[in-house]
Amino acid sequence: MTNVAVESPAFETRGLTAGYNGKPVLLDVSFQVPRGGFMGIIGPNGSGKSTLLKVALGLLKPWEGSVSFFGREGGVQRGEVGYMPQVELVDWDFPVTVGDVAIMGRYAGLGLLRRPSAADREAADRALSQVDMLDHHGVLIGELSGGQRRRVLLARAMASDPRLLLLDEPMVGLDAAAQHHLLDVFANLRTQGTTVVMSSHDLSCVSTACDSVCCLRGRVVALGKPHEVLTEEVLSETFGAHLLTVHLDGKTYAHQHQDSAGAKE
Repeated sequence: MTNVAVESPAFETRGLTAGYNGKPVLLDVSFQVPRGGFMGIIGPNGSGKSTLLKVALGLLKPWEGSVSFFGREGGVQRGEVGYMPQVELVDWDFPVTVGDVAIMGRYAGLGLLRRPSAADREAADRALSQVDMLDHHGVLIGELSGGQRRRVLLARAMASDPRLLLLDEPMVGLDAAAQHHLLDVFANLRTQGTTVVMSSHDLSCVSTACDSVCCLRGRVVALGKPHEVLTEEVLSETFGAHLLTVHLDGKTYAHQHQDSAGAKE
């Protein structure tokens, strides 16, 4: 009988517990994201979404448990994972251009004192082209709209041609057109084999775009396909408030009341 090797997941956590100053934020978090998948991580402010991404990137050491990428523990390999931070964490008054920001995504592979090569610049421009921002190459980032800023941050994350993208709240503050544009970019990346993990408050985007959802409130409340976990019962347990869910054409549309926001993560 022939043994068939099972392909390791792109991103996996096992029993992950972490926090700050002796106070736990994540408790025994375990999940897998298959290669080429698109997982949405949802939960209220303070639920641990950003903390989870920080642990994955090696910015915060876990207290217990492990994180692995493509079947391998021990941290992110160079160029393997692209990260898009929350837009609020970026200093948009810093005098750099769109092209400068995009090529920052190549810096990890340059080594000490090396300058970007023609290949690096081509990769950065290719990433800008994928998000329709190449025409803004010389524009200062402070002059961009909110949607354009997110696309530039995404281009920076994509510049190293990563196999996995980790996105922290990419949809916050965007209008419907800008959201659809980003989701189209993610869909195109997935056709190329890229795995996408996105933390988000936007339940409608997650329910319509992602193929799996992790409901997080310090611990994993539920994990599965959107139609399996985006129920009123699960969402109420996750957010601690009543949420309206509407089922239409086989998809789940969920809307969170404004009073359910809590402290920042």
